[in-house]
Amino acid sequence: MGILKIRKNKKFSYTPRYFDDKGQGNPFEIKHKFDEYRTTVGSNKGLKTKFNNALDDFKNNPDKEVNRRVLIIVGILVLIFLFIIDFDLSIFFSK
Repeated sequence: MGILKIRKNKKFSYTPRYFDDKGQGNPFEIKHKFDEYRTTVGSNKGLKTKFNNALDDFKNNPDKEVNRRVLIIVGILVLIFLFIIDFDLSIFFSK
């Protein structure tokens, strides 16, 4: 049993007695609710695959305002981090 491995859900072959399948699928199927919308959820193997999927999702997002907001938040957090560790920002500016 690995410490860093994700546990998979158990699958059972139970079918209800009075279930009428009219295109809705199995009501007892365990499925993530964002599977049809995003590629970053699911069983991704490895850190590189997860990072590439997240980057593709970020690039192909139709809402560009959200991407800009995320970049602004990340920039502010980086500046706060640099301020906390007393990084000298004057090396980026010439006199």
